Amino acid sequence: MKIGVLYGGWSSEREISILSGKRVASALRNRGYEVLEIDVGQDIAEVLSKNKIDIAYVMLHGKPGEDGTIQGLLETMGIPYTGSGVLASALVINKVITKKIFKYSGIPTPEFKYPVNKDEIPLDLPYLIKPVSEGSSVGITIVRKKEQHRKAVSKAHEYGDCFAEKFINGKEITIGILGELALPILELIPKKEFYDYEAKYTKGMTEFIIPARLSEDISKMSKNLALKAHRALGCRDFSRVDFIVDESNVFVIEVNTIPGMTELSDIPAEAKAMGMGYDELVERILKLAMKRYGM
Repeated sequence: MKIGVLYGGWSSEREISILSGKRVASALRNRGYEVLEIDVGQDIAEVLSKNKIDIAYVMLHGKPGEDGTIQGLLETMGIPYTGSGVLASALVINKVITKKIFKYSGIPTPEFKYPVNKDEIPLDLPYLIKPVSEGSSVGITIVRKKEQHRKAVSKAHEYGDCFAEKFINGKEITIGILGELALPILELIPKKEFYDYEAKYTKGMTEFIIPARLSEDISKMSKNLALKAHRALGCRDFSRVDFIVDESNVFVIEVNTIPGMTELSDIPAEAKAMGMGYDELVERILKLAMKRYGM
């Protein structure tokens, strides 16, 4: 069986996608699989036509991997693939639509406002200005003073449309989903003001605590909400659900359909906490996809 590991692409998360993809490819080789690494460019359809693969292991963060584009191409070409399908990917890449689905599904999420402009203060201070369709905390600003608003919107607009979200002062936690299993809860303590791009991908910039320092009730509620969010959006195989937890409330922030799989990433750390090594985790994701396709 030949597995094509798709990584790279042209989003702001290209560098991280390459790191994730190469690490996944190495793990698959360690498990005895034949692997073809594919750095995805605009010629991806031609590359896939020329190189026969049995299944695609999608490690494309951001566009075109997390917005349904690559999934649509793979389905058109009849190539099985790991992870969420076209619809779930297209929904999740848009954080505003995601939050609307959360609200309709009874999943608590911070107050938000969309659309926003440079001239109108959208929410009570403090709040976050976020790009609608970016990952890895790219383009996010915490607005604590009205004078910061215009600059924050301008920064987010560099990446497309943006929205405002109420800033919740609490613990940042994340829960990986593997199949129908919620992994151990990871608490993130960034050395910066919040868990931004630098904190996520620079060694020593964030402390991981597993299991998170939460009460039994909050832990159980968080895991249930993680599974509920994963299912409400129609995700498959694996995902990562991000939360903010204050003294008595749990808020779902977003879901990632293709979370990072680097040595500093959350899901491998969570899997390790339950005794699952990196290579086994990678193969488990592959086998979940293969089972769906009857392979």
